[in-house]
Amino acid sequence: MGESSGKSAGQGQREDRHRGERHRGAVTLRNRAITTSTADQRLLDSRGRSDWKTKDAWRALRILSEFVEGFDTLADLPPAVSVFGSARSKPDSPECRLAEELGAALARAGYAVITGGGPGVMEAANRGAGEAGGLSVGLGIELPFEQGLNDWVDLAIDFRYFFVRKTMFVKYAQAFVVLPGGFGTLDELFEALTLVQTGKVTRFPVVLMGTDYWRGLLDWLRATMAAEGKIGPADLDLIRLTDDVNEAVRHIVEAEAVLSAEQEAVREEAVARAAADQRAAAEAAPEGPAGRS
Repeated sequence: MGESSGKSAGQGQREDRHRGERHRGAVTLRNRAITTSTADQRLLDSRGRSDWKTKDAWRALRILSEFVEGFDTLADLPPAVSVFGSARSKPDSPECRLAEELGAALARAGYAVITGGGPGVMEAANRGAGEAGGLSVGLGIELPFEQGLNDWVDLAIDFRYFFVRKTMFVKYAQAFVVLPGGFGTLDELFEALTLVQTGKVTRFPVVLMGTDYWRGLLDWLRATMAAEGKIGPADLDLIRLTDDVNEAVRHIVEAEAVLSAEQEAVREEAVARAAADQRAAAEAAPEGPAGRS
């Protein structure tokens, strides 16, 4: 999974250039201009209530602008899959090798690959998609420690607010694939499951890759959460666990085909019902003078 010499040199130059640098939307901060807080922290910090009346109205406009920027930029995106995993994974780790293979397979199946745009698993998935000729998307986020976007991202957006970024991950994806990761990865996983379970989003597949890593979590969900009735038995069926890239991609493709067939059936039923209603209305309408005996 070693990178080409060109990419390695470019990445090294980028890291040197961006050391001591932070991006805040369209603004770049360096050296002493860098603040220790993030936009999310300033928005959610309840200790700053004296500022709410003067600053939060302007923050609302900034939040709106981030939604507009994301919607406008991603509106023409082809079918896509969001891939999550640790930024701390090493390039030669099993999950990075798996992510690179997955990114390539998704690209060959016609999907764009969306990640958080950072290093580790995200970079591996973006690289796999890019080398296979697919579109590689990175949705970055302002953090206290600047990660920067990896060099394999073709289309990138930097966000200030986590909740705006998370909306983009869900809105423009036909599926989620989750590889080994930390708190952020778990956050995305359980938000996706909650949205699907509660019907807040159209049903889409959630695939866990890395059976050894995730087995303990799934055992706990089954033996504790489901056993105590906190979730239903069918809720566990929302998750597909596999280490097989071909199985993961096939599951996504088949789920999309099933959903498309269901939606087409609903449309056909609606058309047939409307036609039947029109016939019934025509038959029930009184005859005009020319039609009377």
